[in-house]
Amino acid sequence: MGDKNKKSTLSSGFRRTIIGIVLIVSISFLISTYIITQGEQKNYVIRESDNVLRTLSNNIYSDVENYMDISRLIMREQRFVYFLKADRKYVDENMTNDARFGIMDVLNATEGVDCVIAFREDMRKVETNTVSYEFDEGLINSLSWREKIYANEGGANVVLNCNGIARRRDGKPVVTVERAVYDTNSQKRIGILMVNIAANVFQEMLNQLSYNNICIVGEDGTFLAGNEDYLQYYTPEFANPKIINKNIKIGKERMLLSGCGVDNLPIVIMRVSQYGTEGIPYGILYVLLFLLLVFVIMAVHMGMFIKNDITNPIYKLSESMDENKNTGNLKKIDIEMPLMELDMLKGDYNSLIDHVNELIETLLEKEKTVQRAEMRVLQEQIKPHFLYNSLETIGFLALDAGAGKVHDALETLGSFYRNFLSKGDREIPLSREVQIVKDYLALQKLRYGDIWDEEFDIADDTKKFIVPKLILQPLVENSIYHGIRLKGEKGSIKVRARMEEDVLHLTVRDTGVGMTRQQINKILYSERNTKGDIEGESFGLWGTIERIRIYCGSNDVVRIESEVGEYTEIEFIIPERTAIRS
Repeated sequence: MGDKNKKSTLSSGFRRTIIGIVLIVSISFLISTYIITQGEQKNYVIRESDNVLRTLSNNIYSDVENYMDISRLIMREQRFVYFLKADRKYVDENMTNDARFGIMDVLNATEGVDCVIAFREDMRKVETNTVSYEFDEGLINSLSWREKIYANEGGANVVLNCNGIARRRDGKPVVTVERAVYDTNSQKRIGILMVNIAANVFQEMLNQLSYNNICIVGEDGTFLAGNEDYLQYYTPEFANPKIINKNIKIGKERMLLSGCGVDNLPIVIMRVSQYGTEGIPYGILYVLLFLLLVFVIMAVHMGMFIKNDITNPIYKLSESMDENKNTGNLKKIDIEMPLMELDMLKGDYNSLIDHVNELIETLLEKEKTVQRAEMRVLQEQIKPHFLYNSLETIGFLALDAGAGKVHDALETLGSFYRNFLSKGDREIPLSREVQIVKDYLALQKLRYGDIWDEEFDIADDTKKFIVPKLILQPLVENSIYHGIRLKGEKGSIKVRARMEEDVLHLTVRDTGVGMTRQQINKILYSERNTKGDIEGESFGLWGTIERIRIYCGSNDVVRIESEVGEYTEIEFIIPERTAIRS
């Protein structure tokens, strides 16, 4: 019954997988269809808006250029030029009217010019529409608006509403072509000409093209022509020759707002378009639907194939593996597989069994090797002759110094071994490790006398940190036997512990004979398989360094600095994540 339930669960899993794949593909198809449809609709409307806006922009620019040409014709009209060039004392009403009539003669064949305004250099003016405009005399007499015209050196500027110096009384906007007028003979500036284009020109253009979804505005937001309801959507970012498209909502309907500025003109065109069914690639959608149906049929067929030709044979292989596991023996399995691939799986499993058995044997051998190495390190740290030497020294004390000093020596020796054994612990608090060093130095002084001074600088915040046992004592032993004794003069040993940025720094410094760079490199960079190169006097130090590296999981935790004949300093750097607080 248990095997049947397992088979049923696995088969159901495959069925759920196939159904899930079909659902995911179907949902992906619907989402993709929606995205493609929306994207193509938007692209179609954008392309259509681009074409309309570009065409209309070119038409507006072309019309404005025609009015620029008219301004050049006016500049050559004799009566008008005479008015501008005449001496101030000869300018009267008759001359002004003659100039007006000359301008109007040029405009007879032209539509759309609302008014022409001209200024002499002394700011006396003539205009063709004397009743519809009001002027800002203060601004006229200022230089700010004239400097922009003069800077163009006779070229035409296109601005809105006469640059503010004049405005229609009824508030209707105009587009102004303005330019400085120069004498054709002397090239001396003789005045300023402004040709005001009525906004009706743009409205007539929209009417002829039957555009009712376009709004033409000035770049300052002034409404010029078209659908004034769209004026509320205008922002200065549209005053750019590059077409900008935005999605907006009018009521509950999503619409596309497109807008751009007319090249070199202070005019902006905006168009609001509806999203329709135009542009939807029905042919592509039908192909995708057909492919979806093909995929569903193939998925069903694949499900049947997996069940009959893969799932059921795997059940047999799994049952054989379970039987092998339940016996507790890692043995090869021997059953017939119907397919070559499954037979390969069986062969791989049998190869894995062989490899696992080999690994188990290797790991057991390595564990034995590691245990032997740890015992060797511990034996090297406290050699038996140290105990014998200590006891021999205490014996001499008994003969020479009396029971009091013998008692103190035995107490020190007992304290040393009590901390050294530490109930079998491999890690101990730093304070206990420091006490081991102090006891060790006290015992060594019984034998060697005061041939060194010791100093302990242990920060309070380091005393409770847990460190591997016997990492300082081998360093101190190395300082005595291979440093200070060999130098033949009194030296010093300093043990220091401090915290720097959550890192524990343990330092042992002696004033012994020092080491060469070659000796330091041999200790720091010798590997386990080459430890024979450092057997003897340096093995204890090397073994301690290896233990610290294994404990911290990094090789970069030891620093050795030394100067031959001066000093040796060994520093262990233990991160807080490994130096755990007690």
